[in-house]
Amino acid sequence: MTHNFKKKFGQNFISDKNLLNAIVDDASITNDDEVLEIGAGEGALTKAISQKAKEVVSYEIDSDLKQTLLSLNLPNTKFIFGDIMDFEIGEIEKDFSGTYSIIANLPYYITSPIIFKFLNGTKRLKSLTIMVQKEVAQRIIAKAGSKDYGVLSIMVQFHGDVAVTRMVSRNMFYPQPNVDSSVVHIKVREKYSDIDSNKFYRFIQTCFSMRRKTLKNNLSHSAEFSPLIEKLDEKTLLLRAENFTIEQFIKIFKHLS
Repeated sequence: MTHNFKKKFGQNFISDKNLLNAIVDDASITNDDEVLEIGAGEGALTKAISQKAKEVVSYEIDSDLKQTLLSLNLPNTKFIFGDIMDFEIGEIEKDFSGTYSIIANLPYYITSPIIFKFLNGTKRLKSLTIMVQKEVAQRIIAKAGSKDYGVLSIMVQFHGDVAVTRMVSRNMFYPQPNVDSSVVHIKVREKYSDIDSNKFYRFIQTCFSMRRKTLKNNLSHSAEFSPLIEKLDEKTLLLRAENFTIEQFIKIFKHLS
């Protein structure tokens, strides 16, 4: 296709059918599933999803691609042109009869906002299968004590079981980006259903607000959490956030609550 690729949208398309089908397989999509695709691009991945799924709703921010996408004539696919971050979760979910899965090829600038929007915003999401920069994937799966461990690692693993399903060379994209990518599959589960996920998110953000500072230092700067510091022992307070596992953070959060 002849398309004016827009750097501001992080447009890097894939046309290899084997890879596209493999991504859909990674998402474990069946003909009973409804799928939300974020970033249709020129529709190559959309087409692969539509061949496996019951229904597909695909958002595309670039209106220049409208004619290309509509010309695909996919009978079980609805295209919506606009920035998905401008749509409320309730509005998005009107197109789904029940639970749904997300499949997306995400540019760097929108990866974390998309993940947090849906993981923190809905109980109807079954899974996310997303192609992201390799470095972002490493942050998502990182464990306590590593340099990549942080808010993204904790909140993704708080909401689901996560795995990198495949590596994707930069050579597979056009135009070619400067980095390699990874496909990450997140299976959502209600392991911590007794915890307010949005409040826990704010707590984790506070704990990592100044990465090289101690828990005590970071919590003391929060109007929400500083009054609760006295509930924690000094040994805990003098450690950095990167030293705590998710289970330990859960224990601390419950204690403060």
